[in-house]
Amino acid sequence: MCTCHSDLFAKRRQAFVEAVRARTGDGTGGTGAVCLFPATPVFMRNSDVEHDYRQDSDLYYLTGFEEPSTVLVVDATSGKSTMFVRPRDVEREIWDGARAGVDGVKEHFAADEAFTLDKLAEQLPKLFENKSKLYYRLGLDRTMDDKVLAAVDRARARAKLGFSWPVEIIDPGTLLHEMRLFKSRDDLEAMRKAAAITADAHLRAMSETKPGMREFQVEAMILETFRTQGSERPAYGSIVGSGANATILHYRQNNKKMEDGELLLIDAGAEYAYYASDVTRTFPVGATFSKPQEAIYQLVLDAQEAGIQKAVKGSTLVDIHATCVEVITRGLVALGLLHGEIEPLIKDEAYKPFYMHKTSHWLGMDVHDAGAYFTGGKPRELEPGMVLTVEPGIYIGKDYDKVPAEWRGIGVRIEDDILVTDGSPDNLTRSIPKTVADLQRAKAA
Repeated sequence: MCTCHSDLFAKRRQAFVEAVRARTGDGTGGTGAVCLFPATPVFMRNSDVEHDYRQDSDLYYLTGFEEPSTVLVVDATSGKSTMFVRPRDVEREIWDGARAGVDGVKEHFAADEAFTLDKLAEQLPKLFENKSKLYYRLGLDRTMDDKVLAAVDRARARAKLGFSWPVEIIDPGTLLHEMRLFKSRDDLEAMRKAAAITADAHLRAMSETKPGMREFQVEAMILETFRTQGSERPAYGSIVGSGANATILHYRQNNKKMEDGELLLIDAGAEYAYYASDVTRTFPVGATFSKPQEAIYQLVLDAQEAGIQKAVKGSTLVDIHATCVEVITRGLVALGLLHGEIEPLIKDEAYKPFYMHKTSHWLGMDVHDAGAYFTGGKPRELEPGMVLTVEPGIYIGKDYDKVPAEWRGIGVRIEDDILVTDGSPDNLTRSIPKTVADLQRAKAA
């Protein structure tokens, strides 16, 4: 469990409370709000073996607490934090590790009050009394939904005694995810560390990949680099696809033997202190690109660089995507893979057999991070403090017979993590080679 920077998490809770108060009112006369955040449930992998556990991002953001079977309740009127946690248990701790327990979360995680989890049904109705609004995300965990709704019903039953109860349930993400969207100095410190670890992993893969190796050997290099440098886990399942596998967007088998003359696409990022990096690089398995491979690669790189330059204050993710689409469409026409006028081709989405996904997403604690993409029905304008990916690609399936054979089976994606600033975009992953010349130097290192 992490007991470091407890003041950071307390400040985040206070900022969230202030945001709730600003939306809810002054908290008097039963108009206040209460907010509830449960831990990620434990999921079984098979038999009695559990999947590796990772705490819910919202709960961790507010507490720094990593144990499962936890519920955080924040009273937005008083600012009081109450945590429900697993009890201390000497026998279970021998098997599974130390638990903070009731006293530990008060001492180390700034909980004002704490109970063991078995007290949840008894205490929740009391915490809901005289609160008109409940901030809780329905639908994520139906078992927890039942417990929360039962507590609302029990609070309602006390109305004849003069108590009010929550009559509105609001997704806390409408406020908390806006906080998470804008990265603080602490957030960016973790993201830069995740990016640095990811850079070392990609550099190692570039220098050590050779024809005849298996994709999973490269994946193993990446994961080893992550862990040896302090990353708790990969931010997502690594994609290591060679040859035609690079044209499969979410390829995960990672078991093919890699051949000279193929490209290798690696989409892999480390997670550090619960913050993600998300990087894709594509490079030759052998020493050099073929001419068709290099042409496609350079086109994707040109599109990505143009997209990054659009990642500025006042722009939108739609603008970034449109920029990449235009560069790719023009390039495909120049290569003879599309035919016609540029504007009608874009309007008719003629590029989609080659480039079928969007260019960007938010990045933070989640690899596809929290935060609204549209406001008022319009694409959201970028603001300083947001972090996003820019990741165009071209994917030509091995059986795509609408192009000459020498182009088939080529897949290229290039992805970097971009911080929006008051000036030029800040590429957090700029140190990872991506020009043709730099890739060939990295291969020879």
